[in-house]
Amino acid sequence: DIAKKLCNEFGNDKIILLTREGKLGLGSAYVFGLKQARGDFVILMDADLSHHPKHIPEMIALQDKNNYDIVTGTRYSLGGGVSGWDFKRKLISRGANFLAQFLLEPGVSDLTGSFRLYRKNVLKDLMEMMFRAKKMGFSVGEVPIEFVDRFYGESK
Repeated sequence: DIAKKLCNEFGNDKIILLTREGKLGLGSAYVFGLKQARGDFVILMDADLSHHPKHIPEMIALQDKNNYDIVTGTRYSLGGGVSGWDFKRKLISRGANFLAQFLLEPGVSDLTGSFRLYRKNVLKDLMEMMFRAKKMGFSVGEVPIEFVDRFYGESK
């Protein structure tokens, strides 16, 4: 419903609403969207506004300034955060990121987040493997964001 309102407000040339029948999974949704993408960059974010679109201009500006292959939103640097999670969920997320930092050395502070800007050709090669991005020599920038636990709708 929100996406339809945005399409009406900003025009179908700026926002493209893609729908699929049935529950086919997040991974197949990424592949479907990537096949439809017309530009050189792709932004992945939660449609329920857990990732606020207000961060998109900052992500684009950082990419443009530093020519990054990937810019990722981070909850775990100054200016980022999480709203709506209890202590246990925050602890699990922080723990998973700490463990990933220790074992994988990905060079980013928020490995489990999913609000990212990718060069389209890089995303085709990676399909959600941030730690491989650094190992393959791709540059990665981070923008502090605040994650809000499911603002609209419910988890699928």
